[in-house]
Amino acid sequence: MGVFNRQSLFATIIGGTGLFLVSGNACAELDLNLTRGVTPTSEEIYDLHMLIFWVCVGVGILVYGVMAWSIYHHRKSKGAVASQFHENLTLEVTWTIIPLLILIAVAVPATSAMVRIYDSSASDLTIKVTGYQWRWHYEYVDHDFGFTSSLSTPFDQIVNKAPKGEHYLLEVDNPLVLPTDKKVRFVITADDVNHAFWVPAFGFKQDAIPGFINEAWAVIQEPGIYRGQCAELCGRGHGYMPIVVEAKTPEEFDKWMAESKAALSGEGAKAVIQSAQAETH
Repeated sequence: MGVFNRQSLFATIIGGTGLFLVSGNACAELDLNLTRGVTPTSEEIYDLHMLIFWVCVGVGILVYGVMAWSIYHHRKSKGAVASQFHENLTLEVTWTIIPLLILIAVAVPATSAMVRIYDSSASDLTIKVTGYQWRWHYEYVDHDFGFTSSLSTPFDQIVNKAPKGEHYLLEVDNPLVLPTDKKVRFVITADDVNHAFWVPAFGFKQDAIPGFINEAWAVIQEPGIYRGQCAELCGRGHGYMPIVVEAKTPEEFDKWMAESKAALSGEGAKAVIQSAQAETH
């Protein structure tokens, strides 16, 4: 029985250590880890997460390794007798100082990252994001231009009358278009109830609260389409409030902005003419 217990103990230690060592690769392959994202903020959060993760792994291996060694070498069958003592000042100072130093080593990069994350100054573009039940309104403050973005998933898919699409409940009629390599400042609020603006690839989630303005920023480093959704329970349509961001190069963004504003001006002029004709008749 003793041999079996020792073999089981060694197998557990070796197996656990092996899982620790391959956990990083396993998480990456199974997509269980954090996403690295496409902004400096998201990458910094990812690197900080991995740093603290490996610190925890190291502490875990050390603590459980010492525990396993102690259990094995001071087992009853070997005739070990527990030491009897009331206090040990050296030991108590040691197990207080070491965790303190570890916390300080982790707190320094974490604090500096938080300072940078909350610094939305010197932005190249400001977007006002307003949450409604259950849609988003985006206003390009610097361009005097805006629009509303709503879910575009067909209703038949929602009620299971048609097969689900690839981006089921994560597709909209008007995506938010942003330039790459530019610091975009988001000012976020709501008009009715609490919402939360969340795009995982950007590395932030910010509450949208009626009567309050919260800020966030992002520098998108790669063109592409990035999806998110409202992350605050906001009523029965909460699950139907996606966010889609289309990142374009600065040249493509400028072209899109000019075309969008021209199209909006044309529609506005047409509406005025039609209204005037209706009044004439």
